[in-house]
Amino acid sequence: MGLRKSTGNMYPWVTHMHAALGGECQHKCSYCYVKKPGRKRDPRFSGDTRLLEEEMNVNFGTGKTIFIEHLNDLFSYSVPDQTIFQVLEHCRKYPTNTYIFQTKNPERYLKIPLNLFPPKYVLGMTIETNRDIPGISLAPKPFYRFSAATCINPSTPVFITIEPIMDFDLHEFSKWICNIKPGFVNIGADSKGHGLPEPTAEKIMNLIKTFEDNKIEIREKHNLERIMKV
Repeated sequence: MGLRKSTGNMYPWVTHMHAALGGECQHKCSYCYVKKPGRKRDPRFSGDTRLLEEEMNVNFGTGKTIFIEHLNDLFSYSVPDQTIFQVLEHCRKYPTNTYIFQTKNPERYLKIPLNLFPPKYVLGMTIETNRDIPGISLAPKPFYRFSAATCINPSTPVFITIEPIMDFDLHEFSKWICNIKPGFVNIGADSKGHGLPEPTAEKIMNLIKTFEDNKIEIREKHNLERIMKV
């Protein structure tokens, strides 16, 4: 697979993507684009979690913003510590790049010494709602993600992804995100028709206003327009 230029709608501010982790993500989210019907599946991303050794020879070059493991969750509990260490070590070989990490298990971030991360990095975490919605994902419940996120070293740059946004309790959810103090928040909607429980446009606007009042940068995605026009 190698290093790929980012051409999709996921994060316009990312220039490249790289996947070194093989196997199926243990979180098994119902809306996962990797396993969506009709998608041609790369056999490397099925079966048990494993490191794709050939990807450890990829030259990351310089001056890029690279999303690491866009097809899996490097920090899920199915991934051995040593595998995480190897991926981070490869990133450190190319120190002028900025590396984007993202997980639904931010508690794992707390177990990795900060000096193992490359010089320039941002830790992301997905929190789509404050509610426990059954049948959506095997990832840690939203409250545990929030609790772990508040324990990350304050000097560490972090961002929150609220995508696909699901129905939430405005006061509680906005308080969670503001307490985490992210550098920015991505907000996007389900664009593949998975039938997720979604908030109203009014509720989303109130959430955005709360973030603006708290000086949190908001990066909306185009797919949010579907809900906002309702």
